[in-house]
Amino acid sequence: MSDWIDIASLDAIPKRGARVIKTSRGCVAVFRTASDAVFALDNACPHRNGPLAEGIVHGNAVTCPLHNWVISLETGAVQGADEGQVATYPAKVDGGRIYVDAGFLARRAVA
Repeated sequence: MSDWIDIASLDAIPKRGARVIKTSRGCVAVFRTASDAVFALDNACPHRNGPLAEGIVHGNAVTCPLHNWVISLETGAVQGADEGQVATYPAKVDGGRIYVDAGFLARRAVA
């Protein structure tokens, strides 16, 4: 059974926006799409560690603000001709609150 951490209100993140959330188990970028889906990923692009939370959210992807790499919010895979992967974490919305799976956060690689 999953142990979920209450991150924030859904309204705390604008549509097509993101926030970096500091938790007791590490930092993650939490994204909200135009359709109110939420995704949680590491905040570093695999290319040059660009801050993904500062990127442009479009559909279910984010474009890195440094070199325009497009990252899938669903899988963390780099889309297009470039290669790479960003760690993703289960996230959900329940009762207007955003939750991230604590078990996945606990297993994340610490820099």
